[in-house]
Amino acid sequence: MEQLRVGFIGLGIMGSAMAMNIHKKGFPLIVYNRTRSKTEPFAKLGVPVANSPREVAEKSDVVIDMVTDAPDVEEVLFGRDGVVYGAHPGLIVIDMSTNSPEYARYFAKRLAEYGIEFLDAPVTGSDIGARQGTLTIMVGGKREVFERVKPVLEAMGKTIVYAGDVGSGQMLKLLNQIVVGLNMLAVVEAMALAKKASIDMDKLFTVLSTGGANSFTVQYYMPKMMKGDYEPGFKAAHLKKDLKYAVEMANKLGVPLPGTALTLELYNALVAKGLGDKGTQALLRLYHELSGIKE
Repeated sequence: MEQLRVGFIGLGIMGSAMAMNIHKKGFPLIVYNRTRSKTEPFAKLGVPVANSPREVAEKSDVVIDMVTDAPDVEEVLFGRDGVVYGAHPGLIVIDMSTNSPEYARYFAKRLAEYGIEFLDAPVTGSDIGARQGTLTIMVGGKREVFERVKPVLEAMGKTIVYAGDVGSGQMLKLLNQIVVGLNMLAVVEAMALAKKASIDMDKLFTVLSTGGANSFTVQYYMPKMMKGDYEPGFKAAHLKKDLKYAVEMANKLGVPLPGTALTLELYNALVAKGLGDKGTQALLRLYHELSGIKE
């Protein structure tokens, strides 16, 4: 089997761990990050560090981007010294950021003009899944392109779901984020009420984690909240962005999502308070403030 050369752009909380797993699996790797210091762990391992997305494309068969939002993807792909300027026959771009099905189709159309294949492949599983290589990856695009890069995806994820045409991966991710957001809202509301009612939090955790209310949010994030740990596994500002895309898509399709809309407004408030760089679990701080609970 051919050994694909992989270029990775975007070494944030998720991207750095995902790229490191690709390196550990033995794929030839080159990395790029706008903030150069984040490439240092890779440079120390002998992984080449590119000076631009263009250079990444020139030296790769597959270019993966894991950046914040659609404008960042557009800049990486089509901006000055972008990926398209390093295009060569057979190049594949995989956008693993979360944006929207419409953006995915837009990127695919523009990249096709340069002869570049495109997959949208957002992920879920938080920072722990990125570190452990157990992410769930949702992929949209041509089936034959997906099959070619599947070994690369398997280096980062445990569950790889081929969703269908371009945009299908992003649609699945937005649906996932609806549940993630409402799950967090439910856990936070239970914890805020428990605190006000003087219920022992350890007992609440036992009940929630062993019964019908159990979830990843309960298992992973509730212990963090119990300790007052609001550092990000996934940033609140990023969930706000994802929920915004979900609500926009629902409006276009005429589907009412009142729970999602409410959760979005709460995360809007959280970001407005300057807590967007904290984890999604920082929503509890907003509820404590609204309830008059001292941290």
